[in-house]
Amino acid sequence: MTPGSNIPLAAARVTVDVAAPVRLDVSGLLLTADGKVRSDDDFIFYNQPSGPGVTYRSGGGGAPDAIIVDTAAVPPGIEKIVVTASPDAAGQSFQGIEPTATIRDADNGSALATFTPPRLGTETALVVVEIYLRNGQWKARAVGQGYADGLAGIATDFGVTVEEPAPAPVAPPQPVVPPQPLTPPAPVPGAQYPAAPPVPPAPPAPQASVPAPGAGKVNLDKGRVSLQKNQTVSLVKGGRPLLARVKMGLGWEPAYRGADIDLDASVIAFGPQRNHVDSCYFGKLTILNGAVKHSGDNLTGEGAGDDEVIVVDLGRLPQEVTGLVFTVNSFSGQKFTEVAKAYCRLVDATTEEELVRFDLTHAEPQTGVMMAKLIRQFTGEWEMTAMGDFVKARTVRNMVKPAAQAL
Repeated sequence: MTPGSNIPLAAARVTVDVAAPVRLDVSGLLLTADGKVRSDDDFIFYNQPSGPGVTYRSGGGGAPDAIIVDTAAVPPGIEKIVVTASPDAAGQSFQGIEPTATIRDADNGSALATFTPPRLGTETALVVVEIYLRNGQWKARAVGQGYADGLAGIATDFGVTVEEPAPAPVAPPQPVVPPQPLTPPAPVPGAQYPAAPPVPPAPPAPQASVPAPGAGKVNLDKGRVSLQKNQTVSLVKGGRPLLARVKMGLGWEPAYRGADIDLDASVIAFGPQRNHVDSCYFGKLTILNGAVKHSGDNLTGEGAGDDEVIVVDLGRLPQEVTGLVFTVNSFSGQKFTEVAKAYCRLVDATTEEELVRFDLTHAEPQTGVMMAKLIRQFTGEWEMTAMGDFVKARTVRNMVKPAAQAL
């Protein structure tokens, strides 16, 4: 599964286990229609392992922890069970230890779906998947939403009361008794005395401890965003998803005067299982019933502005499309080290306002690069992540497999 994708549940009782290279704490929260727990009893974890229709199962260190959901026993009014995970070691992030959630038939153990949240960084807790009720049908959705403030941040978001640790008692101040002056002995005539020891410098004044800022999602509320590699921006402005037409412009210049560079911009559409749906490129300028359109081929890269433009109507994309990967290939076979000023930018196609820009400054001697990806979130909004990942591929056909792996 990819972030935002969903599947109908073929079993009434399902198990969601979450595995990683390190020990994880896995928990489940029963949520009402307003996205909140009814009380702290709806928070199911190792210290409170059972609730109505939901059970926590410890893996004992040798197997992954799991949440078991019996949809037939979930009480009325509960519309969603979210499954969360956080590293057992205090303060450890998910960077380099991406977890994989497996949804299984709880009765026979067969796997129904798997999901690995992509490109995690400073997140210390995740909402991994959710089991939810829609029009009388129970479904599972891949989420992968991260929190930088641990499981407490998730629990607080969903209405669980999190007790703050009591501050350590402070001892009352003791009266300070000034030392009594001592009368030095009278100096002896002709005696040699050592020099007085240097006075140690006063210790520096204590500095206030400033907490590190949260990782949080970047949004568009403050205008255009310049991304660095692996950074993500939520295409939300003023709290409302930008479900409108956007243009992905890609540009480049020859690194050496007089050398034409024939680069080809493309977009590859994927479904919930990272399955290839279609590709839009110079040989196929329109896909998905016109929801994605290509401006046509630029054979040299000469001239200011975008060399190739791909227009995406986010609102018209079919539900089967949950991810788009924007790629550039060197059809002429030249390496990207021979290309200058390569960039991609996202523009509001209605207002022509530039929303996001990603400049590719450190090229590698390869013939293909994945510039950016758009992922549909479980809330319906889209997120763009700057990639800048180089691969050996001169055509979009050769980009499909690495692009799928990068989702």
